[in-house]
Amino acid sequence: MFYVEHRAKPAPAASQIANYSQVNYNSGMLVLASSSPRRQELLRNAGIAFTARPADVAEVLRPGEGPLDYAQRLARDKARAVRRQFTASDLVLGADTVVVVDQRILEKPADAADAARMLRLLSGRTHQVTTGVCLIGAGFEDVRAETTEVAFVRLTEEEIAMYVAHGEPMGKAGAYAIQGIASRWICRLDGCYFNVVGLPVPLVCRMLREHGIGS
Repeated sequence: MFYVEHRAKPAPAASQIANYSQVNYNSGMLVLASSSPRRQELLRNAGIAFTARPADVAEVLRPGEGPLDYAQRLARDKARAVRRQFTASDLVLGADTVVVVDQRILEKPADAADAARMLRLLSGRTHQVTTGVCLIGAGFEDVRAETTEVAFVRLTEEEIAMYVAHGEPMGKAGAYAIQGIASRWICRLDGCYFNVVGLPVPLVCRMLREHGIGS
């Protein structure tokens, strides 16, 4: 018989924990151009120090604009809008997430009926979640995107009604939150999970490193 002996490990010193969020932003700071609590939580969990400032940008699809271009443009517009409020040494991070099924963009539902409509479109199918990311700093503007494929099991009308009544779909692109109740219906995911939550953290970290920010 094999067994594993578990020994209590000493807690890390406070200074060690603090170092995870002590990133050098070249005398400035990182500003998240978003009021999204999900994006803020993802950055905090990754140990990335930031301040948040909502961006007042109209989210309107332009004629002939595809999902990728739309997500990247909104991310850039949000970052640019907030960038004007800070100094040249500060970094601004903008992001926008869209859910796409059959090349149809599903944004935040207008009401309960709209949320139910979106969930019926996703039911038993695979869709794409794309997040545009824009990082603006002194002398550069870097715009990229991450796409994840997500497969839903087939939903019953009772499940859709229950979920909509709960309220979780409201305020979410595609009318669902993968980290919430909807997690029970995700049968396959190909790509970055955090991207579906609202911010592809590994991509953001890679962008910061490539611009000589952080470690």
